[in-house]
Amino acid sequence: MAEPVLDWAKLLANKDREIARLNGVYERGLVNAGAAILRGRAVVLDPHSVSLDGKSYTAQHILVATGSWPQKPDIPGAALAITSNEAFHLEKLPARALVVGGGYIAVEFASIFNGLGVQTTLAYRGAQLLRGFDSELGTRLGEEMTRKGVAVTLNCSPVSLAKKDNSIEAKFNNNTHQSFDLVMFATGRKPNTAGLGLDAAGVKLAADGAVVVDHYSRSSVDSIHAIGDVTNRLNLTPVATSEGMALAKTLFGGKPTPVDHENVPTAVFANPNLATVGLSEESARKRFGAVDIYKAAFRSLKHTMGNSEERIFMKLVVDAASQRVVGAHMLGPDAGEVIQGVAIAVKLGATKAQFDATIGIHPTAAEEFVTMREKTG
Repeated sequence: MAEPVLDWAKLLANKDREIARLNGVYERGLVNAGAAILRGRAVVLDPHSVSLDGKSYTAQHILVATGSWPQKPDIPGAALAITSNEAFHLEKLPARALVVGGGYIAVEFASIFNGLGVQTTLAYRGAQLLRGFDSELGTRLGEEMTRKGVAVTLNCSPVSLAKKDNSIEAKFNNNTHQSFDLVMFATGRKPNTAGLGLDAAGVKLAADGAVVVDHYSRSSVDSIHAIGDVTNRLNLTPVATSEGMALAKTLFGGKPTPVDHENVPTAVFANPNLATVGLSEESARKRFGAVDIYKAAFRSLKHTMGNSEERIFMKLVVDAASQRVVGAHMLGPDAGEVIQGVAIAVKLGATKAQFDATIGIHPTAAEEFVTMREKTG
């Protein structure tokens, strides 16, 4: 059987077709609901007025949902690099890529490039990937990515980029140099509020430009609300959707509904996958003091029968006083699929005893979440 061959142009065409299909679905939903779609550059004039390409519109409520935009560090040659915006518009795949950053987007794109056969380096200025997650997840993800061929370099970041022949030469803070065909910055995103007229309308903005809102997504101006990444709360698509639903109930459903940002499950689609819900061990210790920790690290059954060394890691964080499971974390194939179900139990406040009383599905990796008995901390 012939080895599979990547057709990059076809992949991009399929991606564009799927995005167009999804946009069409969303647009039809809006139109069928009676919404008028106006395309153009909007600026907020006052608490009830918006200007769109020179024409003024008034409304009882204004909702800002303009998302965020990737940022590049202020270093010489930064213009030579791309961001995630341009990653899927490349004419061809590079032979050598440098991905700069240590968060969701950085580890995901490093995994993508590596999986497509690109010689990939991931450089992060910090000591551990995925800051804000349970620390063991970031450490183990780095180990697994390294095992898969990504050159993970921590405490390292470029201080300058320069064009050299047909490549980009990166100089790092450790005084080393390396050449790449592509450099991608995944070094954070900034709320998209510049030039929207929000400050002039009296809307309070945070130092990073995020719209400051209360639990009902209301800004400092009663008639102006904001949801999603532009508020820099939990920057996840399903969270923005949930915030929008809560706002609709509050403004038009006669049911004031605060947004619940507790125990939101999330997944990082790196290779391997990583998913989590609830508190990290570090955050749980700060909140509760005494916690019980349960961990499992193993090769899946299908891998023990082959030659893969990939390991799965699972962890439960339990409040020692109430025995409630306050955090569940997983690194391994289909982690997002597994944690989605576990998240229901965590959201409902299930105890460790209730996890233990649940019969596992054998042989699955997921059953480890209900069979861990020995405390490790």
